[in-house]
Amino acid sequence: VQLQASGGGLVQAGGSLRLSCAASGRTFSSYDMGWFRQAPGKERVFVGRINWTSGNIYYADSVKGRFSISRDNAKNTAYLQMNSLKPEDTAVYYCAIRTRPSQYDYWGQGTLVTVSS
Repeated sequence: VQLQASGGGLVQAGGSLRLSCAASGRTFSSYDMGWFRQAPGKERVFVGRINWTSGNIYYADSVKGRFSISRDNAKNTAYLQMNSLKPEDTAVYYCAIRTRPSQYDYWGQGTLVTVSS
């Protein structure tokens, strides 16, 4: 499975960005696509995920109400819409796939989001 994340860039605080994660290669009957981020000098943390079959979505508390996840089944692409961005949202954002609850097995290369104050 290959995951290609894109859409990062520089944005002012209060602005918006939409990240994309396109999946290709092997397919699965059911999986979650998750979004994570890693700020400079910090560990990678969970942002949210979507179950590709049910469409159920979960968000980290830190982004609830500001970020939203969606998917386009036909394009095998997930999106992370980020609104009301804050400087503390600055990070490399990664998408990943898991086919079992224990871990994410497939990771994209990451896309940098920089929010200026």
